[in-house]
Amino acid sequence: MESKLVVHNGGCHCRKVRWNVQAPTSVVAWKCNCSDCSMRANTHFVVPRERFELLGDSKEFLTTYTFGTHTAKHTFCKVCGITSFYTPRSNPDGIAVSFRCVDPGTLSHVEIRQYDGRNWDNSYNQSGIASFSKE
Repeated sequence: MESKLVVHNGGCHCRKVRWNVQAPTSVVAWKCNCSDCSMRANTHFVVPRERFELLGDSKEFLTTYTFGTHTAKHTFCKVCGITSFYTPRSNPDGIAVSFRCVDPGTLSHVEIRQYDGRNWDNSYNQSGIASFSKE
C-alpha cells in the first residue's frame, strides 16, 4: 500500500459536520459486524488522531453515543444523523473515518477487510487493526 499522505475532505450528509484527514490515496477499510456497525453498514479506515481535523463550527453539530465498554465514542451529526467519523474501541488513540463520507476525488483504492466485532477480542488480536492508528 502506498504511504504518501494526501488531504481528504469529508463530512456528513447535511454538511454541518466537516473535517479533513491526512491518509494515503489507497486505504484499508474495515467492515465490522458488531451490533452498531452492522446496523448502520459502517465501513471505516483508521488514522492516528493527529491526522484528523474537525473544521469550523462542526463540533456544535455533533453528539456522541457509547455502549458496552464505553471506549468507542460514536459521534454523529445532530441534524442528519450520519456518523462520518468516530473513536473506535480498537484504536482509542485514533479516528475511524467512514470512507463513504470522504468527498469524491482523493481516494483511489479502498481495500475492504472484515472485522469480526461479534467476536471482538479474537478479531482484535488477529487483525492487526491496532497498528493503523500509529505513525
